[in-house]
Amino acid sequence: MQIGRFRLGMRTIKTALAVMLCILLFHITDRGSPLIAALATVFSLRQDLTTSISFGRSRVLGNSLGGLLAMIYYYIQAFFNNEFFVELLILPLFVILVIVLSDGLNNNSGIISAIATMLLIALSIPQGESALFALNRVLDTFIGTIIAISLNGVITPQTDEKEKELKEDLVELKKKEAELNKNLYTVRKQIKDQAHK
Repeated sequence: MQIGRFRLGMRTIKTALAVMLCILLFHITDRGSPLIAALATVFSLRQDLTTSISFGRSRVLGNSLGGLLAMIYYYIQAFFNNEFFVELLILPLFVILVIVLSDGLNNNSGIISAIATMLLIALSIPQGESALFALNRVLDTFIGTIIAISLNGVITPQTDEKEKELKEDLVELKKKEAELNKNLYTVRKQIKDQAHK
């Protein structure tokens, strides 16, 4: 459905439904706040099942790395009696570590989710909580990812919606190509002008 420049597509509806399922599941199971799981569904839900599975794999690897570093951070923080300087120094170093490790593992698409997972868990652990709290937050990200992938498997976009998304992507690519050609022309002209001076 489209009204002017605003449209309500299948992916938007599936994203909202996935968030609703997270909230419902966490309420029924009395699991606590569905924040991290709901964010994981939003990060993982893509236009179709194939893309969601591919991105989900990347997300699971990123979540695992982010969660592991959040656990390590928890132990470092506990060792130093929750001193502020640990948060100030260790978390930025762990951000660097996430980026370097993700790049080395060829999981660049999982970098943002890994950092988000690490920071969400590390910065939301209440003082006095056990490592089980951090482990449960990692599990929350997996729950959200599984809900997103499952929902994409159950609800598939109609063929005309897929075609519409592809056409929109093609239009966007053509705009970018035109802009690149324009920039290339400008650079060539500048080089040519410099050569004649």
